[in-house]
Amino acid sequence: MALDVKFGVSTWLWTSPFNTSTLSLLPKIKEYGYDVVEIPVEDPALIDIPVVRQALHDNGLEAVICGAFGTSRDFTNEDASFHKTSFEYLDQCFEIAAGLDAKFVAGPMYSAVGKARLVSPEQKKVEWNRAVTNLRIVCQTARKFGLDIALETLNRFETDLINTCEELMRLIEDINEPEAKVILDGFHMNIEEPNPEAAIKLAGDKLIHFQVSENYRGTPGTGTAPWAAYKRGLEAINYQGVVSIESFTPDVKELAGAVCIWKPLVPSQDGFAKEGLEFLRKWASE
Repeated sequence: MALDVKFGVSTWLWTSPFNTSTLSLLPKIKEYGYDVVEIPVEDPALIDIPVVRQALHDNGLEAVICGAFGTSRDFTNEDASFHKTSFEYLDQCFEIAAGLDAKFVAGPMYSAVGKARLVSPEQKKVEWNRAVTNLRIVCQTARKFGLDIALETLNRFETDLINTCEELMRLIEDINEPEAKVILDGFHMNIEEPNPEAAIKLAGDKLIHFQVSENYRGTPGTGTAPWAAYKRGLEAINYQGVVSIESFTPDVKELAGAVCIWKPLVPSQDGFAKEGLEFLRKWASE
């Protein structure tokens, strides 16, 4: 059974942060055969919405907006000033998404990436409740823009709050807002999920975006990622969204350091994009 999906790629595969000069990648992304470009919003001030919108139109590409949640963007912090910073940042992300006809803003927006500690159950509950309270407000803001939020699980080395789809679904149940949806990333699932197929089925119709790379964050089809399990899960829920490659270049030192990429994963980032899409098209059609 073939998957009825679109294919996307993150500009993080080549560069960071996204700005007007990043638009020079769009003709190449379209030429390779992608339908969608993932735009990571590290600094909203660098994104000129009308210019980006025109470039997307000129290249026949759709946009997915992904947030970047560094240490200053943390809804679980005891200091409410971090919450204010996060709200203001996400407000800007929603403006960008709405301006580019995207349907949602995605990312692990419940906490700062890299906040991974052993804390007591009592402290975990306090931070969980902060995330729930703040994300309810985020959902209500998203609603005003006609958007959803796609919350992402991360592996244990990047967060201590949400590592599995089961945990994420509990968080969404506690948030209890219709805008709270799911993005799953095969890289994190390959570390944390005993049964990736079951995790996808658990997300069900809440799953609105699916990111992929290999177990080592390399080109799809070159490692040990459980592609057959991914496909069975996506088929079971009749997933019709985007399957998007997300990985990173070691050439951007700050970004590479944040995701622990210490050496090139492939001979060429262009080759990564081309060969990865070739694999995904075959995988989805079989």
